[in-house]
Amino acid sequence: MQEILAHFEDGVLTITLNRPSVFNSFNRSMALQLQTELDRCSSDASIRAVVITGEGKAFCAGQDLAEATDPEGPALQQIVAEHYNPIILKIRALEKPVIAAVNGVAAGAGANIALACDLVVAKESASFIQAFSKIGLIPDSGGTFMLPRLVGVQKAMALMLTGEKVGAKAAEQMNMIYKAIADDDFSTFVTTLAQQMAQMPTKGLGLTKRAVNAGLTNDLESQLALEEQLQTEAGQTHDFREGVNAFLEKRTPTFKGH
Repeated sequence: MQEILAHFEDGVLTITLNRPSVFNSFNRSMALQLQTELDRCSSDASIRAVVITGEGKAFCAGQDLAEATDPEGPALQQIVAEHYNPIILKIRALEKPVIAAVNGVAAGAGANIALACDLVVAKESASFIQAFSKIGLIPDSGGTFMLPRLVGVQKAMALMLTGEKVGAKAAEQMNMIYKAIADDDFSTFVTTLAQQMAQMPTKGLGLTKRAVNAGLTNDLESQLALEEQLQTEAGQTHDFREGVNAFLEKRTPTFKGH
């Protein structure tokens, strides 16, 4: 069985984690397949937005502990260095919108992979769990970087230390995610949002993502200089000219992503 499914339509590549019998927990094969698909997203200009979701009842339960505790399997250091760190870096470096469509529980590395995406939407029945403390580990997959920036240090520490389950509505209210969506409306909402992203000036969106990434560590002067540089680059795109012309001509723009 393919552990990663990929479906391309209308400029959107939907990547589905496909180990539903173990709540889409990661083994080495699935992690490396996901990296391959993210590389494809980077190199294929026809892909203008990406959705990451899970098959079945869960989004992702994190690491498959059967693999992590197998004496013949990869060590924890290898799992973090070769599986999760590259996934997080590829998601953040991909200059296209990446939507996490959280269809069920997102735990451990699964939660933090979702939080590394640009937009996180979740079914109201979904939940997020920093499950690491329950087995004596620390949050990885960028969790200690992203979560405090999303919800504040105090709340992030509480969630990481207690392993408290957070429902999707509560996650939205604390700014952990973009939106919680009624289960019955979830599929339609994700499709509409992804298509909207794919039809926008995706070069400009990618430059916005680059600026936000840098702003996580830059000082103000450095960030202003970067904004000046990226705005100049954005102003040289086809989509900038198309957007201005469409505004002046009172018509709907047709963006091409370059």
